[in-house]
Amino acid sequence: MKLSLGPLQYFWPRERTLAFYREAIHWPVDIVYLGETVCSKRRELRTADWLALAEELAASGKQIVLSTLALIEAESELSVLDRQISHGGFWIEANDLSAVQLCREKSRPFVAGPTLNVYNHRALAMLGEDGLRRWVPGVEQGRALIGELKEAFVADGAAMPELEVIAWGRLPLSFSARCFTARALDVPKDQCGFRCIDYPDGMPLATREGRPFLRINGISVQGEEITDLGPELPELRALGVDILRLYPQADGMEAVVRHFDAARGAQGAPARIGERNGYWHGEPGMRMPAA
Repeated sequence: MKLSLGPLQYFWPRERTLAFYREAIHWPVDIVYLGETVCSKRRELRTADWLALAEELAASGKQIVLSTLALIEAESELSVLDRQISHGGFWIEANDLSAVQLCREKSRPFVAGPTLNVYNHRALAMLGEDGLRRWVPGVEQGRALIGELKEAFVADGAAMPELEVIAWGRLPLSFSARCFTARALDVPKDQCGFRCIDYPDGMPLATREGRPFLRINGISVQGEEITDLGPELPELRALGVDILRLYPQADGMEAVVRHFDAARGAQGAPARIGERNGYWHGEPGMRMPAA
């Protein structure tokens, strides 16, 4: 079972981002996803910078995958996407069907990211014809749904692509054309001042009663909990999961990676160091305490 470092969901300063990934070279992860997935206005690193970083990290022997935007709204964003795919040196994580189309046209292998909304085996098979090599199910697709899709896929005589499951991190629940961070700060989206950079783990959002509820992250809304599927490792193995995705966070990421590295080499299940992921068990993603 491999470990992947998922794409950075937040907006960090340039030097902090570069330092993070240069440290990650020495961590026991097998795959590193690089690129902006949330907002094209986040340009501390431009496309050329991401590509240069990808080449630098690839020299360490890790597989590098270039991640793409989850919501493409402008021609300029399509142009960036075309540059990523045309590079040709790395797999692409397609988070929007525009990326799938370009990968198909250019015969590039790709990973189906969690925002592609693949809910049945026939859709997965169609993507396989387009160049799909790896599938990351959506955040709400738990053990039962993934198992049923995999059984149906194999029953049709097809070979499953690699299966990568989000095992650690705040789950990206939704994306919108509206910037929630700008709205919360009462500034126009087009004059936001790149305020996301002030919130390296997203902006906390509480209920009226003051209970932590969500994280606002630009045009994305995340769950408050840092979910942890470590204790479910035996179930993940039984399901045939190939890769555990660990989403980056501002502090303590190396310790998280080493925790999962030790767990994948052990026989039993590790203790839970994050929060339980209800979606995995077919339950609500979170449970609010009784009033």
